[in-house]
Amino acid sequence: MVLVTKSIMTERPNFLIIVADDLGFTDLSAFGGEIHTPNLQKLAENGVRFTDFHTASACSPTRSMLLSGTDNHIAGLGQMAEFMYRKPEIFHGQSGYEGYLNDRVAALPELLQDEGYFTFISGKWHLGLLPEYWPVKRGFEKSFTLLPGAGNHFKYNAKDENGQPLKFIPPMFAEGDRKVDHEKELPEDFYSTNFYTDKGLEFLDYDDDRPFFGCLTYTAPHWPYQAPREVIDKYKGKYDDGPEESRRRRLKQALKAGIIPDGVEPHKMTSHKDKRWKDLTIHEQQIESRIMETYAAMVEILDTNVGRVIDKLKSKGKLDNTFILFMSDNGAEGMLMEAMPLRVVSIRETVLKYYNNSLENIGNEDSWVYYGDQWAQAATAPSYMYKMWASEGGIRCPLIIHYPKLHENAIDKVAAGSISREFTTVMDILPTVLELAGVKHPGNFYKGREVAEPRGKSWVTHLSHSTPVHSEDTVTGWELFGQQAIRKGPYKALYIPIPYGPGEWQLFNIRKDPGETKDLAALHPGILKEMLDHWAEYVSETGLIELGSEFLDVGEDGINYITCESDSEPEPEPQKEVGQ
Repeated sequence: MVLVTKSIMTERPNFLIIVADDLGFTDLSAFGGEIHTPNLQKLAENGVRFTDFHTASACSPTRSMLLSGTDNHIAGLGQMAEFMYRKPEIFHGQSGYEGYLNDRVAALPELLQDEGYFTFISGKWHLGLLPEYWPVKRGFEKSFTLLPGAGNHFKYNAKDENGQPLKFIPPMFAEGDRKVDHEKELPEDFYSTNFYTDKGLEFLDYDDDRPFFGCLTYTAPHWPYQAPREVIDKYKGKYDDGPEESRRRRLKQALKAGIIPDGVEPHKMTSHKDKRWKDLTIHEQQIESRIMETYAAMVEILDTNVGRVIDKLKSKGKLDNTFILFMSDNGAEGMLMEAMPLRVVSIRETVLKYYNNSLENIGNEDSWVYYGDQWAQAATAPSYMYKMWASEGGIRCPLIIHYPKLHENAIDKVAAGSISREFTTVMDILPTVLELAGVKHPGNFYKGREVAEPRGKSWVTHLSHSTPVHSEDTVTGWELFGQQAIRKGPYKALYIPIPYGPGEWQLFNIRKDPGETKDLAALHPGILKEMLDHWAEYVSETGLIELGSEFLDVGEDGINYITCESDSEPEPEPQKEVGQ
């Protein structure tokens, strides 16, 4: 085991993992965005930004990889549980498709708790609804979590004509080993981001000398977009020129900040379902602008709460010895994918009937909106597409690391404010944390059961010596919702099924072409064949179940009902234009 320095290990470091939900690559000011995020900007200026950090293309698979250090198809979330419920004939009883963080992995909080760390989590869980799968069973000493993948951000649950709460996005919370009665126990001024921070700060007031490992897993800025009106109003008019102009500004600022290198060709914006900005009515544009204003407010409030936590660590004298990691769990949301299983109660009809999405009400507790695929592409540029896609827009996410001792004591000092373009994945976080904590992974056996070893690699020597994290021979794969990708060195093979892609494997030099604009499959058939051989090995190693395009039956519920006021869905662009 390589330690950064002996002096760091004389006082074991604390760890704080902060996860934003569906945050776009350029949302933060530190990554080229216009949203007011001074606290994260300061962490970036005094830390390291990673610009080639990869997750899964959706929430719960990423979280399983974060806590296990291995592939989601091994850790139990081979698909999101919501989707597995739709196809029990495919997934039931299949190893790696349990729908919760399974026992085939040793979870990071378990390993640190065994070594004397105080562990806590506040925020979204999404790794198992039943009590036997709750955080308290996976190594978290203290926990307050929203169990499913989404929820209202205010204390509000719409009711039907009989006064019964809708089973739409049910408010399911757990604290420790007990279910929370949200009606009685949540405060009337509940707002998710603020409350999860309140709980996190409460947990940080533990009364002993143990180092801590904490997770703040916010549900912001995941739909439904809701925020206090005074913060929304700060962004009034900010997005009145639409997503394409917003995208241009962000690309310019990201280039200026060094987030994207010179010469990168951004992927052109495409649309599978939404109207272009110029084709919207004035009222539709106003609706879309207000939705984006609300989204921006949610991100700003998230940043404000990160500032509260930093202030707490400073007051306790723990900031300098705390490894802070901030990340998004996947690309920006552009398709409402997680809501698809809710078609049992038609999403479109439910929202129109029981929520008030008038222009004046958007952002309030009784509104229910999300933004469309063009706003998502404004947030993921220069990459192609967004959450759910195996293209870079779905899996390349912002990452900030702040750990002052790294800069002070590393043999080859890493300057504060550095930008790392090193290819990394969410699976690398577990081995990085373990190495800094001086804890060894148990290998193939843990507490009497067989477990998977991490597939990720530690970042410690990269951060202290600028050495690569992964060798050129490292193969990394992704698969969700029938979309597939495999990467080795500079090359990435990508399969996106019809109707969203060509339905055949493409090949990209991802270093020269991170926007995935130039398909090299015809030019380099030998390289493509090698990549497909690696894909076959990846399938064998992880046990993933390959799916056909019929799994992506989005149907009516996938349309942007917020901007489309008629029952007709805009025709998608011709397939030949996709990817040009």
